[in-house]
Amino acid sequence: MLKSTLVLAMFLSATLAHAKDSCSTLPDYKALKAALTEARKDANGGLNLDMWGTIVDRSGTVCAVAFTGEKFDSQWLGSRVISAQKANTANAFSLKGLALSTANLYSAVQPGGSLFGLQESNPVDTKVAYEGDSTKFGTAKDPMTSKRIGGVNVFGGGLALYNSNGEIIGALGVSGDTSCADHNIAWKLRNKLNLDFVPGGVSADKNDQIIFDITNGKSTAGFGHPDCGGKEQGISKSLPATKTAHKIAGK
Repeated sequence: MLKSTLVLAMFLSATLAHAKDSCSTLPDYKALKAALTEARKDANGGLNLDMWGTIVDRSGTVCAVAFTGEKFDSQWLGSRVISAQKANTANAFSLKGLALSTANLYSAVQPGGSLFGLQESNPVDTKVAYEGDSTKFGTAKDPMTSKRIGGVNVFGGGLALYNSNGEIIGALGVSGDTSCADHNIAWKLRNKLNLDFVPGGVSADKNDQIIFDITNGKSTAGFGHPDCGGKEQGISKSLPATKTAHKIAGK
């Protein structure tokens, strides 16, 4: 019994050490909270609600969770897990040369779409999502931190993170408003974190921008997202341009 307990303790210690190391190249809790708060202050076209934000590393491990309201229930409680789910999705389905935002996946997963069924493929780990002390939700000690939550989300708010060399190093997810406003806030958040060196994508600008091309229920390009009924679409047109990555010697 003692031996098995020691083995388990060593395994957990190694797992936590790996998580901390893999998150070291990503914004920490303080950086996420500060940038998320600033991005939420701007006009984003939705309901003007407070937000949740999550960052995951390339392995899908949660590195940081934060919120913008006064306390953890000042924003939709369900959006904490959704923000992590969006981050996991953007990370899981983006590559070195191709970024797919969660907004880009909406039409593709509808019946008849090229990725139909994707939303059922990687379920959320409910133990990771809901365990722990709720008073620590959205703090530097959020119970999701250093764990993989999984999940697939197919509406706006999740974006892959690319460093100045164009390397994908993880993703972020934002939730708490309309899905279109979530995308706008996530886009501004990534820009503020200076991790928007997006190498390619399915939008007209060759990045992972939200695409509004659905007519009579059908997306022209196959990667469209519904309009949310507010001013989000107009604001999306004035979002900061993604940056150009530096060329890496020999590549």
